[in-house]
Amino acid sequence: MNSSIRSKQIIIIGAVLLLVAFLFTRDIKGLVKPTEENGKMPASGQMAGAETPSTSSVLSIETSSIAAKNVLNKNLATDITALENSYKGANGTEKIELAKQLAQKWDDVEQITPSALYLEVVAQSEPSTKTWVAAGNKFIKAFESTQDSLAQPALLQKANTSYKNALEKDSTNIEAKTGLGVTIVNGLGAPMQGIAILLEVVAKEPKNVKANMNLGIFSIKSGQFDKAIPRFNTVIATSPTPEAYFYLGTALENLGRNKEAVDAYLNSKKLAADPTLSSFIDRKVTELKNKN
Repeated sequence: MNSSIRSKQIIIIGAVLLLVAFLFTRDIKGLVKPTEENGKMPASGQMAGAETPSTSSVLSIETSSIAAKNVLNKNLATDITALENSYKGANGTEKIELAKQLAQKWDDVEQITPSALYLEVVAQSEPSTKTWVAAGNKFIKAFESTQDSLAQPALLQKANTSYKNALEKDSTNIEAKTGLGVTIVNGLGAPMQGIAILLEVVAKEPKNVKANMNLGIFSIKSGQFDKAIPRFNTVIATSPTPEAYFYLGTALENLGRNKEAVDAYLNSKKLAADPTLSSFIDRKVTELKNKN
């Protein structure tokens, strides 16, 4: 199986896991209790309901590595341990090169958090917009993939710091701005500050997938379903994913546009091709068709 096909499968599997977790742990209509008629969320300095322990007490290369090795086969774990031992005994340029290798090695075995932590080491030693954006993107991916409630705010904080460091190098970098906006919208600051950053991004890049996706999700969370629809349609036109179709279906359903919602859910099911999500969507589709 070539790497591009494998990568697409990994993305789809991750998307399904996120969608299923979202479905079974949250009531979309009850996610937010708007405090104003327009449904805007109240300002918040941290993730709702989350403690904010120091990131170092929650995340470290050592603890993340141990946890990640628990899901690897013995041979892969042994190979990584040998590389990590070399890293620990190295200095200077050699240490940074080994950090790069370890970041890639962990990424190859789909263990995102230790990969992100090694990319952070690289960025700290070779600070540039590129290295800090790479670290930030990986921390965001780890944040979106984990169900660990303690790790989530720590990962989000590291992503936020990485993007800020990138913007110190280049204040105009769109990828860093988008990432920063995403971290704020997800809980690191007043949500509307993050929204303003993301709106600035789409003003410059109307088809920016990450910015539009997060603006759409925020619109759903704040009950602004009509505003969510064009965001997800933009994402779908550029890079269709199971998530985009699912959230589009959610927005349409909440507006009573059930036939369109059914079509969106079925497209999500088709792209994801996952039995658990398929079963849920089948029940959802039956429910919506019975309302017509």
